[in-house]
Amino acid sequence: QVQLVESGGGLVQAGGSLRLSCAASGSIFSRNVMGWYRQAPGKQRELVAVISSGDDTNYADSVKGRFTISRDNGKNTVYLQMNSLKPDDTAVYYCHVVQYNVVGPPLRSWGQGTQVTVSS
Repeated sequence: QVQLVESGGGLVQAGGSLRLSCAASGSIFSRNVMGWYRQAPGKQRELVAVISSGDDTNYADSVKGRFTISRDNGKNTVYLQMNSLKPDDTAVYYCHVVQYNVVGPPLRSWGQGTQVTVSS
């Protein structure tokens, strides 16, 4: 079972920036998708951004142009650079990885979450 360890959350003023990191322990399948989700109080968890092992990316409309996802395959680490932060970005951010093997169902893992708070 892959363990995901997130870091980089914190408190920032509106307009500021933060960079989240998520390191996956152990080896993961070469075909995978790593990404970030977030959950604000009273709301459902939602996709923020994902990146495939082939570097294809997908972003939520609400963060396009402000957030950038990237990965370092050698370190099994995914990053989320968040710029021009807004109070609406306040949430717990969760790292997620889906691994695709040749046979069997995809394997999914979640991090423990890191709090991002944006003050107005």
